[in-house]
Parts: sequence; C-alpha cells; structure tokens
Amino acid sequence: MVAMSHLARGRQVFDVEMAALRSVRALLGSSFNVAVEFVVDTLRRRAKIVVVGIGKSGNIGRKIAATLTSTGSTSVTLNSVDALHGDLGIVNDGDLVLALSYSGESEELLTLVPALKRFSVKIVAITGSPHSALGRYSDVVLSVKVPREACPFNLAPTSSTTAMLVMGDALAMAVLQARGFKEKDFAKHHPAGAIGRAMLLKVGDIMRTGERNAVAKETLPIFDALMVMNRAHSGSLSVVNAKGKLTGVFTDGDFRRHMALDPNLLGQPVKMLKHVMTRRPICVRNDALAQEALKIFNERNIDDLIVVNARKEPVGLVDSQDLPKLKIM
Repeated sequence: MVAMSHLARGRQVFDVEMAALRSVRALLGSSFNVAVEFVVDTLRRRAKIVVVGIGKSGNIGRKIAATLTSTGSTSVTLNSVDALHGDLGIVNDGDLVLALSYSGESEELLTLVPALKRFSVKIVAITGSPHSALGRYSDVVLSVKVPREACPFNLAPTSSTTAMLVMGDALAMAVLQARGFKEKDFAKHHPAGAIGRAMLLKVGDIMRTGERNAVAKETLPIFDALMVMNRAHSGSLSVVNAKGKLTGVFTDGDFRRHMALDPNLLGQPVKMLKHVMTRRPICVRNDALAQEALKIFNERNIDDLIVVNARKEPVGLVDSQDLPKLKIM
C-alpha cells in the first residue's frame, strides 16, 4: 500500500476542515442573533465579556477575546482552575460569560459554572454538544458540531477548534457591525505598527513641505521653475495662478519630452507648458487620512501625489518613495 504524500495529506486536512465549516455554518440560527444582542447589551452597559475554556478550547478562547477587544468589545480571559482560587474576582454582575468546550462536559469548566451562576451574568456557550451539561446551564448555545476532526484518528482537536475560532470571529464581526464600530475606532485600538500609522496619521503628517514641495507661479520662467524642482529634489512641480490656486502639475519627464521639441523653452513662462502639463492632477486634502493617500497610490500609476488645502492651494507633496520609510505600506 502506497503511503499518502505529504501534499495530499495537507490538502485532505483543508478539505475536511472546510467541510466542517460549511456544516457549522448551516447550523447558524436565531440563537446567534440572541448571542449578538446579549453581547451588545453587555457592552452598552459598560460591562465586559469573560471568556473561559480548558485546553485547546482555552487557546481558542484567548484568540477570540483578543479579537473582541481589538474591535472595541472589552473582553478578558479567565482560567477555569485559577478562577476557583481567587481569580473569580474579575467577574462582576452584568458581565457576559463566553464558555468554550467542545464536549460541553469538561470537569474543570462545569465546576466553575455554579460559581459563575452566583453572579448576575449571562452565559453563552460555544460547544459541539448543545444538549450537554454546559449547554443546559447556558442562556444561549452556539453549536459548532463538526462531522469529524481532520485528525486521521478523529481524536486531536482540529476541525472543532477551527469551527470555534470562526464562530468567535463571526460573533465579533456581527457585534462590531451592530455597534457601529468604524475604521477610525479600529485605529484607536491599534496605535502601533503599520495599521495604526496608516489609519491614524493624516496626509499633513507625512507630506513634504517648504522647500521640499516644488511650487511655481505660472509667470515664473521655466528655467527658474526647474531650479525650484532641483532644490526640492522633486520630480514634479505644482503650478499655481496669481491667487495661489493649483492649475496643474508637470514632471521632469514632461519637461524633457517638451524640451526636445522646443530648445528655446527655458526662458518662457511656466504657463507655456499648459498643453503638456496635467491640468487636473490627482490631489488629496492635507486633512485626509494617510490611508487615503496610500489607496490612491495603489489604484493610480503615479509617483507623486499633490496635497492641497481647503482653498485648493498646493501645500505639500507625498512622494511614493517616502512611504516605505514612513512604514505605512
């Protein structure tokens, strides 16, 4: 008998776990709505979610608690054993307990449940056995019963823990939506790293300004305008009218191509480039989020992005080469 290849075994695990998720998805019903409403009500009263679980379920519980907390739903994890030796003090009346146990019969968890019941708390169970002891003690049950584990012996928690994790994600995302949680709220909870930088920083925080922002009036001789670009070490120049409003932008590439056609160009005013410069350049407001600038760079084939204020005056420039150094890509 030829042994199954590593690749075939890996693909088989994916197949088994995806089938398990489809099966659990089909079990979703009104109890999920109730669970979401319980969580939203708990958070509205400024209480918290207490996540408990044993073994692999406990590991999944920590991830669920982290996801909930990072999306604005205050959550803590409670070790079932330590809870009986003083840690139960983190539970308060009005909290919601999210209890994870695939069998629903974990001795350590069932020992804890009566102690939890002494508080005025709601219990939401995530279990593969809705009619288990845990299910009977709970106010609402979310079933994650899977057809089988991905383990060839149908023993090691694999499909079941994946289903628990996805159920936790589904709960967190439904709560996020119900509470009107926005991108700016997400950024407040992730101030460090690329996410925080891209979502909290404004364009005004990352743009080049002053001499590093090449701006020239339409009446300035082209030679002098090129010197402005050179001093700014910039490949583009913002052109403004007498009122300082942006009327166009041209790049060093535009200039080189036009210079080949007109060797006497240097002494003429910048406005003579109106037929080669971009008259309506892509711009971004200085008070926009840096994330918006990043989106424009991803969608448009440009190297520089002109920054304007509310009066349509060019006040800065975002150079695509600066983004990696700013660590917002």
